[in-house]
Parts: sequence; structure tokens; C-alpha cells
Amino acid sequence: MLRYDDLPDQLNLASYFLDANLDRGRSNRTALLGPIGPTTYGQLAELTNRYANVLRDKGVRPGDRVLLALADGVGFVAAWYAAQKVGAITAEVYTFLPAKDYAYFLGYTDAAAVIADQLTLGRLREAGTGDRTLLITGAAGLDLRPGEHDLDALAARAPVEAEAAPTRRDDVVLWKFTTGTTGAPKACAHTARSPVLSHDWYARGVLGVDQDDIVLPVPKLFFGYARDLAALFPFGVGAAGIAFADRSTPERIFALIAEHRPTVLVNVPTMMAAMIAHPSAAEQDLSCLRLCTSAGEALPAELHRKWDNAFGVEVIDGIGSSEAYHIYISNRPGQARVGSMGTLVPGYTARVVDPDGVELGDGETGVLEISGATAALEYVGDPAKSAATFPGADTVHSGDLVSRADGAFQYRGRADDLLKVSGIWVAPSEIEHCLVGHPDVLECAVLGHETDGLIRPHAFVVRTGEVTEDDLRTYVRQHLSPHKTPARVLFVDTLPRTTNGKLDRRALRGLDVAQ
Repeated sequence: MLRYDDLPDQLNLASYFLDANLDRGRSNRTALLGPIGPTTYGQLAELTNRYANVLRDKGVRPGDRVLLALADGVGFVAAWYAAQKVGAITAEVYTFLPAKDYAYFLGYTDAAAVIADQLTLGRLREAGTGDRTLLITGAAGLDLRPGEHDLDALAARAPVEAEAAPTRRDDVVLWKFTTGTTGAPKACAHTARSPVLSHDWYARGVLGVDQDDIVLPVPKLFFGYARDLAALFPFGVGAAGIAFADRSTPERIFALIAEHRPTVLVNVPTMMAAMIAHPSAAEQDLSCLRLCTSAGEALPAELHRKWDNAFGVEVIDGIGSSEAYHIYISNRPGQARVGSMGTLVPGYTARVVDPDGVELGDGETGVLEISGATAALEYVGDPAKSAATFPGADTVHSGDLVSRADGAFQYRGRADDLLKVSGIWVAPSEIEHCLVGHPDVLECAVLGHETDGLIRPHAFVVRTGEVTEDDLRTYVRQHLSPHKTPARVLFVDTLPRTTNGKLDRRALRGLDVAQ
């Protein structure tokens, strides 16, 4: 296992994950697959160098922020590595945000340069990019304004060689944004060591990623969970990732599996449920997959069982966070346990603590505190929240409620989501997982609703059959304690999601008030 002290003091991520493949004779191996066909490591490295020279020519210097707002593809990956090569700090945003959200991220990052495409250009203009350099891929034929530049045209004239900035293992080189499920996203400041250690501890140590793997991500690459598993971790062993610009739908994922025959599917429970419910699910051939990862949100045990029955592809569930960089607790291939998040990933230690920080024993539910050298340094610009979440060096107070038995962890919900019903604390996730067990429930979410000073659970359900509210209330009553039965079951077509695919509880609460 790689340790912090094993890392070289000088560490540039573009050199480590991309250029090293050329040094090892892998120039002609496929790095990325997508609509334009295969892209080799040599081709990707050349484009990265050209982009890096453009960034330097436009005044981007080590420590500057570079904001990526462009669709997934070879250009996204090359732009990310180019920013790393010049020593900048990378930050990424979703391509379907409204202008007001782009205005927030532009102001928050104070980016020296923004790399965009035709999809995001109009909303970035509406947000107001100020005097920032705006570099646009696919800009041929566009009427560009002052400060806007055709990145591809500039890159075509740029040198094909670029020297990597001498960044160090403890330099902040990337920002990972929180998901913004309960407030505005904040950036977790990570140093160069975080992805290198996570690659060794999780991707290689747990998943066993090797040079023969092809990784297909369901989430888009702006989400670190997907970007790392598709465009960093495979590169560390000379493997390949798949990058595609369009939205992820069950149809698109099934088509990409049929076309590219990936070995690893990077998934989230929401898409797993949609794939299971798809009319063509029984016709799909997923035999190429050696495993499917699940993260981003809790995986209900019943959904896990439905996936096993539908596809027979092993699910490796785990939990990670932007604060700790990536996955720190995970199941293991060949040893996955339904309903369990698994055991600690090598390199991490954990405590389960009560509200006073006292460590709890096995079987007791408390807040997970995780420690490891991949922990972020801070939430940028929020010292109060940083002090609460990062109580010590390399330690994250996660806010996730868990219990531990025989070294394995079970997820019990978020500490700030707990509801006090009839004087008893109730975790919404317990009710949600119960409801997902009903054959006519695709997905659901539970919130606390206050009436006359009393809190009662309300369930929002996406159904696939003709099940009624009374049917589901009876179902919960048969499986859980009576006080956990939802006071109301509200049927919706879809659940509101953040750009990372997580449940948007703020939007759901607004829906609850409206109904």
C-alpha cells in the first residue's frame, strides 16, 4: 500500500496519470473511448500539451483557478490535465446549470480562465464572465466577443510539448465541490496527494483496476466520483475510460455497454433503479461487466437485490465524500454484502462518535469520523464550517450516521435528517429502504412534515404500478414500528435531484409545502 511518505515531494497530476503512460511505452494504447472513436494516450497527451500552452499564453499561472464548464469528451479530459500541467487549480461545473448558478461559481472560484463549449457559452455570457479569459471548444463559426477565444484554433498553432509545473504533493491543485443538497456548494481544497493515494488505496487496492479494464461512468465527469474512476484511476494503470457528451439515460447506458463492452460500470442507485425498471432490461447483455460500483447515495438493500435478480452483475457499494476525496469504506469484489457499505479502504481509520465526540462501540449508531491523508484542507471561504467538519489533521467529521459490527459499516442516514416522531428519533432512510422493497415502488424519499408543532414523516414515491397510498402505509406498518408509518404518501413522476444525482431535499421540501 502506498503511503504519504512514499510520494515524491514534486508531484504533478498530469505527469503522474497521463505522461507516465508515454514513458512506459503506452502511447498507442487507448485512453478514451467515445463518439469520435478511440483516443490513444499519445493523442491525449499532445492535445493536453497544446491546451496547456494556450493557458500559459493567456496568463494562467500556478495557483490560479481554471473553471471547466463543458460537456464530457476528449476535450474535457485534455482541458483538465492541461490546467493541472500548468499548476492551476481545477474546478468543474455541470453543463446544464442556469445562468444564476454559473454566476455563483464564477464569483466563488474567481477563475482566471473558463473553458466552455457551445452548450454553456450562452448561459456563461448571461452570468457575466467579466474580464476573465473564456476559451471555447467547438467554437468554429461562432461570433466571439472580446475576451472569448477559439481554444481549438489556438491549440492547433500551439507547441506540442509542454513542461509540467513543479507542483508539490502538499500543494492545493483541485477543488471538489460539495453536492449542495442542503445549501450552496462549497469547494473542498485538495492537494496533489489525494488522487494519487486514492488511486492506490481504492481503485487498485479494492476494485483491482488493471490495464485491461474499460470504465463506463454513469455520472458526468464534473462529478469527481465519475471523473476519477473514468479519467484518472484507469490512466494510472494504462486502462481506458469512456467519455460521452449526452445525458445519461438507461437507453444510452445500455447502448454504450453494447458498443464498448466495458468491464466496470460506475453507477448510482437512481440509475440502477431506472435500468431495472426499463422495458428492455431483460434483453440486455451485461456479461462484459466484472463489477458495478455504487456510491453518491445510500443503496437500499432491496434495490441491491432487484439489481442482482435483473442483471447478475456484482455491485460494489461504498461511501465517500468530496471532503475525504473519494471512497473510504467499500465492499470487496467477491465479498459484497447486501445492506452493508463494507469495510474500511486501506489507508483509512474511522471512529463512530456520539454528539460529544465520544467513541461508541459496535452496534451503536453515531456519526462517522474518517481519517486519512486524502482529507481536504478546508472548505474554501468558510472557516466556521471548516472547523466543524475538519476537527483535526487529515480527519473529516462526516455527518453520516453509521453503525459498525465485525468491521463492517451500515448506513443509518444523515445526522441532520433525523426526525423526532412521537418522541423517538427516526431515520428517513429506514422508511425509504422499506418502501423500495415494495415491487411497485421505483424510488422514494421521506421528509419530516410539521403540523401543529408535531413532526410526521411524509413519503414521496415514484411508482411503477397501481399501488395506493393505503397499500404503502400498510406495507410499512407490517415491516416497521407503527410510529415510522408515513402520515402521507405522495406520488410523484420523479424525485428532484442535484446535478450530481443526489436527492435535492430543498426542492423536495418546497414540493411538500405546495402539496
